[in-house]
Amino acid sequence: MTGTTGGPRPVAAPAETPRPGRWLALAVLVLAVLLVAVDATVLGLATPFLSEDLRPSGTQLLWIGDVYSFVIAGLLVSMGSLGDRIGRKKLLLCGAVAFGAVSVLNAYATSPEMMIAARALLGVAGATLMPSTLALIRNLFHDPKERSLAIGIWGAMASAGAAVGPVVGGVLLQNFWWGSVFLINLPVMAVLVLVGIKLLPESRDPAPGPWDVPSVLLSMVGIVAIVYAIKEAAAYGFRWHFLLAGVLGVLALTWFVRRQLTLPKPLLDMRLFHHRGFSGAVLADLLTVLGLSGLVFFLSQFLQLVQGRDPLEAGLAELPAAVGAVTAGLLAGQAARRWSVRSVVAGGLGAIGVALAVLVLLHADTAYPVLGAALLLVGVGAGFSFTVTADVILSSVPKEQAGSASAVSETAYELGAALGIALLGSIVTGVYRDFGTPAGVPAKAAAEAHDSLGGAVEAAAGLPGETGRALLTSAQDAFVEGLRIAAGAGALVLLGTAVAAWFLLRGQKLEEGAAEH
Repeated sequence: MTGTTGGPRPVAAPAETPRPGRWLALAVLVLAVLLVAVDATVLGLATPFLSEDLRPSGTQLLWIGDVYSFVIAGLLVSMGSLGDRIGRKKLLLCGAVAFGAVSVLNAYATSPEMMIAARALLGVAGATLMPSTLALIRNLFHDPKERSLAIGIWGAMASAGAAVGPVVGGVLLQNFWWGSVFLINLPVMAVLVLVGIKLLPESRDPAPGPWDVPSVLLSMVGIVAIVYAIKEAAAYGFRWHFLLAGVLGVLALTWFVRRQLTLPKPLLDMRLFHHRGFSGAVLADLLTVLGLSGLVFFLSQFLQLVQGRDPLEAGLAELPAAVGAVTAGLLAGQAARRWSVRSVVAGGLGAIGVALAVLVLLHADTAYPVLGAALLLVGVGAGFSFTVTADVILSSVPKEQAGSASAVSETAYELGAALGIALLGSIVTGVYRDFGTPAGVPAKAAAEAHDSLGGAVEAAAGLPGETGRALLTSAQDAFVEGLRIAAGAGALVLLGTAVAAWFLLRGQKLEEGAAEH
């Protein structure tokens, strides 16, 4: 405070009064984040078992992996805006109930088509959870330093969930069938709902205006069409109907933006993007996840199907990433205030890029210390980058728009995940499908092996000794080669993003206290 006059200015003081029970409320919100993160990573571990049971094609396997992110990405902006209107607590609790119910449908899917549909429905429910959690943090914590710590905990738990998923999943997969990895959602959802009803405060935009349904449809069509076009073109090359889908997506999003600029109460306030720090943070989120997600999706398969680890061992092998992310996430706000936002974000992105570059040297018998060190570096980089960018995004807007801002942040995250699995995953799949079939392998077994690495393991098991070993070795070598090329592409994306973040976040600072702004 500088002592300038301002009449009614002291009214701001109550906003700085700490809210009782806010840390306990944060623990409940973290449960939702943990759940979505666990669900995303546990699928990668279950993929070999799911492949054996449902026998999806390589394309169906990619859809099972990324349709969840597609749907979430398409709906996040709409759900964030809906939470601003009907109440974020109400949306979060309704979404939690739906998430638990649809998890049962995932667990008992009996065909690849049913699994894809169930994953899409889970995406609809998941889209209600993520923006609500960040927006409620914005409204629970008014002190910027407390909010930075709360966001650090939020980000750390998301990262922890990403690693706890494989460990919990590993235990379940060694003792039960693959569907059990989805049923772990039920007790977490039950606790979230029962405790959330009591502890979470309701918050909404006091003057939100109507929920514009045409805008909802335009954003959904635009994002899903663009992601679909990129995914299919990456997998199969450019064809006219992929191009048509891409053009449709661009037109829908262009119309969406124009409509937002004319509505008195838009679904998404496009003026948020005039803030350079906001735009830079969103871009950093999107490209970071793009570089990481496709690789992480296939890393569980590498650990199990190439290096022969059991599910629990594979899950534990991925723990260094969580340790790094949790530690860095908790220190990120302090580091950004001590040095600068751009140095912490750009440094984090650069660290991930270097770690991915190391994985270009990956081969079937790479020693674990190399993998573990790379994963630790990835975790530290992601923990610093994600936490600070989330803080920048939330502190750039008034708290009434917290849902919309959180939704933009989460949309960047999910869109990056979908694009990462689509683009980098398609690199892996494209290289893998071209492997040479050894002599003596029947056509049916060769077709199964070329569909997916899980199919190759199964096909090889049904062949005579030497022929089976030759088929499996050829398939594994091709998979590793695809993984190396994808890691190189991811490294280039991350290092480029680090440079872009350095310039876009120039002069950006985290709030020190209410008086700063």
